[in-house]
Amino acid sequence: MSKIAVLGDRDSIYGFATLGLDTFPVANAEEGERTLKELAATDYAVIYITESLQAEIYNEVLKYREMRLPAIIPIPGVYGNTGQGMRDVKKLVEQAVGSDIIFNND
Repeated sequence: MSKIAVLGDRDSIYGFATLGLDTFPVANAEEGERTLKELAATDYAVIYITESLQAEIYNEVLKYREMRLPAIIPIPGVYGNTGQGMRDVKKLVEQAVGSDIIFNND
């Protein structure tokens, strides 16, 4: 059975354990990259990663972008939202439908 992991700084991911998700707190980018590789090599189908950690290890995250599994999904952390999660979703929607369907009314 596939599992779900949450990867990032301890303060941002601590609460996900109460939902029954496997949490993997990391202290730095090197540890985050190593843990991501380990999780991707096992039976984790979904890996949530804090946006700040994703920004630090973006090249490693990109290696899994074209793979069916695991799905790596950025989430905001307690130290701020970089907006990368929304940009990634927007890009995937554009690829899927061939057009930008998210309008920004600034």
